[in-house]
Amino acid sequence: MLQIPTGTPNPGSNSTLDFTSAFDVIVFIVLPLLIIIFYFIWRKNQKKGND
Repeated sequence: MLQIPTGTPNPGSNSTLDFTSAFDVIVFIVLPLLIIIFYFIWRKNQKKGND
């Protein structure tokens, strides 16, 4: 307890995701999925351009 600085976030103060919040759903589910999908589309287009 003495090693945790005051005024900074620590692992004990984290809360769970609130799936009723639109912001949490968009940031933690939708955006990562879109990034992964666009990455695979980009890689596919890169491979086509090299042929």
